[in-house]
Parts: sequence; structure tokens; C-alpha cells
Amino acid sequence: MSISAKRILSVIWDYAIVTVGTLLYCMGWTSFLIPNGIASGGGTGLCTIVYFATGIPVSYSFFVLNALLLIIGFIALGKGFGFKTIYVILLSTVLFKILPEFDSLVAHFDERLVVAVVGGIVEAVGIGIVLLRGGSSGGTDIAAMVVNKYWPVSPGKVYLYSDLFIIASVLLIPGKTVEDMIYGYATMVTFSFMIDAILLGRKSSVQILVFSDKYDEVADFIIKNMDRGVTALYARGWYSQKDNKVLLIVAYKTQLHQIVSAIKRIDSKAFVSVSTATSVYGEGFEEIKTGIKLKQKEERNA
Repeated sequence: MSISAKRILSVIWDYAIVTVGTLLYCMGWTSFLIPNGIASGGGTGLCTIVYFATGIPVSYSFFVLNALLLIIGFIALGKGFGFKTIYVILLSTVLFKILPEFDSLVAHFDERLVVAVVGGIVEAVGIGIVLLRGGSSGGTDIAAMVVNKYWPVSPGKVYLYSDLFIIASVLLIPGKTVEDMIYGYATMVTFSFMIDAILLGRKSSVQILVFSDKYDEVADFIIKNMDRGVTALYARGWYSQKDNKVLLIVAYKTQLHQIVSAIKRIDSKAFVSVSTATSVYGEGFEEIKTGIKLKQKEERNA
């Protein structure tokens, strides 16, 4: 298969996954939240509040709002972000128009709290898939991606702080009560925790210390087969008074099982210590976030 054909298939696969994520995101609203009178945060939450107050369909206000916000995406996050997000916005607009027509898709629960939590989970899984593929549904998604690009602030926190005011505005609608606001906050909290788990969970790192007489074999395997760096630290066993080397390895948590299994296979008597690394910056891991001004200054000096 030629390189161009592989690239085309890669793009098609990318958009197929984005389509699934967009469908889940919209169903979180049309199947759970909106039919049960719950308005959460974000641009869609704002459109839902407009719908509750005026009867204007979410699909219309969603399209108008995000058409304006899309300009910010082009400026701050580049054309690649913009094109994929145009697709998500157009698809979401169509889905917000079509999905409510299928009554069989509406979830019915006796407890509205269950609706709020499940709706938040479905919404977060959907938008998480979209964000992982470089897209966005607009609204506060754009703000979250812009902030996370320049500062080490998790997307979940951006959603949390920006959505507080949007959800509270539901009290301005006649007939809505504090209870409605609380359900909206329940959805928001669920969404924030889930989006962090989806976007940041795959980047969780661990720091591994390996004590083994076969440290050279272990180090060679990690470098050649795991694409991870290894640092050999000189050490002395105080009980044995023998000089040896301790291996320091930093890897993604998803690689831990494979690394530990390899170590045990090479040296069954090896001692391995694993600890969570909350922030790892540098080549092969996260870029150091320095803020917009410093980043722009560095780009000009480059």
C-alpha cells in the first residue's frame, strides 16, 4: 500500500472515530439531559438553557454560537483544529436536529440524579474521543484546549470553572428551581472527572527503580524494545557492601506490565520499586507549558 493510500485511510479512520465520539456526545444531551430538563455546562449547556427559556431548538443556537467561536479555534489552534471542528459542529447540528425525533432513544429513570450522572458520563466519553483526535464540539472545549496548550491546567478544571456560571443561569428561567441547578452541577462534576480520566489517564507515568545483577541486560531490553530511556545510578548495598548499579526508568503506566514482566523474565531475583510520577516533562513525554508570552518570545527568537 502506498504512503498516500495509508494517509487517506488514516484520515478516514480519524473521522470515523470522531463521528462515533460526536454521536455519543449528542446522545448524552438528547437521550439523557434535555428530555429530563437538565442543563449542564459548556456551549451546549448554554444552548439548552436558551431552549428551555425560548423554545428555540438546540440545533439552531448551537450552530450560530459555534460558528462564532470557531474563529477562535482557527487563530489559536491552527487550521487542522478548525477543519475537524467544522465537521463536528456540522454533524452535531444535524444530530441535535434528528436524534430528538426518536423517542426510543430517550432514557427513562425514576431518579433524576441517575440521569444527570449517566448523561455526564456519556457526554464526557463522546467529547473525550473527539478531543483525543484533535477536534472539538466548540464552546468551552475551545477554551480548554487553548488553556491546556499554554499552561499545565487540566481540561477538566477549565470546564469546571467556566461552567459554574452557565449552570447557575438556569435559575433565570421561570419555573426552574435550585434543584434543577444542583442536577446540572452533578452532571458537570461527573463530566469533569471523566474528561480528565480520558484525556490524562493515558499519559499517567511511573518511575521505576530496578535492583538487579543483570542490570545491563535489563537496560538493553528497555532501550531496544520499549523505546524508553534508562539511567544507571551507582549504588552500594550496605548489607553486602557490594557496588552495583540501580536502573532508573520513567515510562507510561500502560507500559508498566510489559516492563516488569521483562525484568522478571531476565532476572527472577530482581527487586523492582514502582512509584507514580505526577508530572513528567521532556522528550518523549509532556512539553513544558510556559505561558503564551514566553512561548511567543521563544518562537520569535528561534
